[in-house]
Amino acid sequence: MHQQDIIETLKKRRITLQVNQETLAVLSGVGLRTVKQFESGKGNPTLETIQKLADVLGLEMQLTIKKLETENEDSDDIV
Repeated sequence: MHQQDIIETLKKRRITLQVNQETLAVLSGVGLRTVKQFESGKGNPTLETIQKLADVLGLEMQLTIKKLETENEDSDDIV
């Protein structure tokens, strides 16, 4: 999921729950300015910040890291 998708998911959930940005900021412990910048696509929040917002909004965050394999790599080798 790209950052824009994450922003849209959190914002839509916030609106669905009828939570304003100020309330989300207070409940999550994230600054109001940070919430506003994040939702406008101007910020670059840490995973910790995204997790705090997701927790308040009742969303679960999952991080998946996949190793990309090429023809010349042995799939058992971890670099």
